[in-house]
Amino acid sequence: MNEVYEKLKKCREAVAEKITFKPELALILGSGLGDFCDTMDVKETLPYSEIEGFPKSTVAGHKGQFVFGYSGGVPIVAMQGRVHYYEGYSVQDVVLPTRLMHLMGAKMLFLTNAAGGINPSFRAGDFMLICDHICSLVPSPLIGANIDELGTRFPDMSEVYSRRLRTIIENSAAAEGVPLQRGVYIQTTGPNYETPAEIRAYGRLGADAVGMSTAVEAMAARHCGMDVCGISCISNLASGISANPLSHKEVQETADRVAPLFRKLVTRAIADIHAAK
Repeated sequence: MNEVYEKLKKCREAVAEKITFKPELALILGSGLGDFCDTMDVKETLPYSEIEGFPKSTVAGHKGQFVFGYSGGVPIVAMQGRVHYYEGYSVQDVVLPTRLMHLMGAKMLFLTNAAGGINPSFRAGDFMLICDHICSLVPSPLIGANIDELGTRFPDMSEVYSRRLRTIIENSAAAEGVPLQRGVYIQTTGPNYETPAEIRAYGRLGADAVGMSTAVEAMAARHCGMDVCGISCISNLASGISANPLSHKEVQETADRVAPLFRKLVTRAIADIHAAK
């Protein structure tokens, strides 16, 4: 058996021994955005450390646990803290949580992240609906023997981020009065922030925002047949655009500042997505 799939199955068995909750939607919470779980009707929690073989999140501001419960009556599993490629894990380990949530029963993946703004019209604190991504700088999570139990060898990526879900989120934002930008996200390896020359190059490639996560998770989810949507919190302006040196502290401060608006938008969007099934 494929060793990546074998590891995934063992993680699923470990979760099944501790958790009875069956989610419909998976939510990955980015830097500074984990407090969304305070709005949930929480039923069960499971620290990553209690899942044998599961990669551990080491980034400040990431609690490192699954939270199971309801948001607007929708059964969800939320990740408080994700795993990043720059932490030294293989890209297969980075997407293991996404695949695991799929095996738990989740049919949809709602991604969030903190990102640097490349588009000159963006400002720190904006939200950007992810319409597409560029992921050529990070190894594909699908490299290696295909996991036939999850998906096809050559999955189509012409619509990674569901048009249907994007329309629902746009309508949710309008209904709640939350301004929402739209754009293309580019994932880099990190952990260093990008140089001004790199940001100029990414802008010419068509990227509107840059970060160190998300795209590989979206690719793995589409391979599994999950519907995917995502929102970036523009936590800072990217290198060469910002007048100040970049820092993770700034990312967290901005995410904390806009957290109430983020919770409002995501809560409404999840309820609207569920209602439109």
